[in-house]
Amino acid sequence: MTTETTVDGTTATARIPMYTPEFAADPHGTYAEMRRRHGSLVPVLLHPDVPATLVIGYHTALKILHDQDRFPADPRRWEADGIEQSCPVKPMMEWRPNALRSSGVEHARYRSANVFSLNGIDLHGLRRVVQDVAVGLINELVQVGKADLITQYAFPLAFQVLNTLLGCPPEIGRRVAIGMAQIFEGNDAEAGNAMLAAALAELVVMKQQEPGDDITSRLLQHESALDVPEMVHQLACIYGAGIEPQQNLIANALLLILTDERFSGDVLDGNLTVRDALDEVLYQDAPMSNFGISYPPYPVQIDGVWLPADQPVVISFSACNNDPAIASDQRAGNRAHLAWSVGPHACPAQSAAYLIAQAAIDQILDALPEMELAVPASELVWRPGPFARGLAALPVIVPGSPPIPMV
Repeated sequence: MTTETTVDGTTATARIPMYTPEFAADPHGTYAEMRRRHGSLVPVLLHPDVPATLVIGYHTALKILHDQDRFPADPRRWEADGIEQSCPVKPMMEWRPNALRSSGVEHARYRSANVFSLNGIDLHGLRRVVQDVAVGLINELVQVGKADLITQYAFPLAFQVLNTLLGCPPEIGRRVAIGMAQIFEGNDAEAGNAMLAAALAELVVMKQQEPGDDITSRLLQHESALDVPEMVHQLACIYGAGIEPQQNLIANALLLILTDERFSGDVLDGNLTVRDALDEVLYQDAPMSNFGISYPPYPVQIDGVWLPADQPVVISFSACNNDPAIASDQRAGNRAHLAWSVGPHACPAQSAAYLIAQAAIDQILDALPEMELAVPASELVWRPGPFARGLAALPVIVPGSPPIPMV
């Protein structure tokens, strides 16, 4: 007979908090302790008032991610239970009319529009855009001799490239960036949400009047006939996926290359590729380490555990990737990780995201092969928060070199 347990009714003190600096400093140590105490399904707190179940078993995650009926992505019943408007994690979890936060027919409609708009990206042209942006940023770095690769390279590169893909002018993009940062960091997230919505609505109206060869215009041209509010939410989702996770992927991979002898000695010598370093990061420190959120509409049993209705179920991509049940010492060239999610909600922009990160890293390694960390790796600080895996700063020493000519 299978023993049935439940996470329903778990006291707040028994739940493991995921929003603390301690969790950010050592998530893998926490995942190991979670696995020892709870198995594949863990009672956690995303915020002091937001209980959830964290999935840390690889095979359990696959079952959940492929099961939209029992694990839909629509959070409206959860929100109806009284989540505070000011809760800092709410903007990352709340219902929006987009593919990420919908299921069934609604999800199919929104996803088809997004896939259509993203498939129109010219990947060859995108590589040139990344290279041009990277050269401009690198030329600024070599003038000062030191830099923070987050604020002076990874973020502005991801931001400028995405603005180009969306056809977004700098002034509107600036407000988008501020709003997105407030949402991801939980710093006045409600105000950030409002700023983001207003800026994106302005972009949509501009593209209705002056369409171009860009993601925003293609979304407007799709047969799903998205209205302005729906357009705003599609764009918010694209910005959310295209700035913070992209900058984290670039920065986390650069950290690995600068500190791990398997990469620091081999990437530049040509034995291991930047793509291999990216895959290692996607396994170990995925940019969105814990996401893929679903909301069971009724009590659901999985792996002998009953999950309560209308309570978030969060997939820990990083913990699942490192599940001992699928452990492997060979990461190079192995892309069985869950960092892009799988199933109906798998990221539709994987090719573009890989290309942007790889081109950005290739460019800075080629230009600054002697670049090194300005502080010991042990002194680097990871930003707290339950969802993203990102450094607060990545300070480096940049040897003086002549500016790279723009071609």
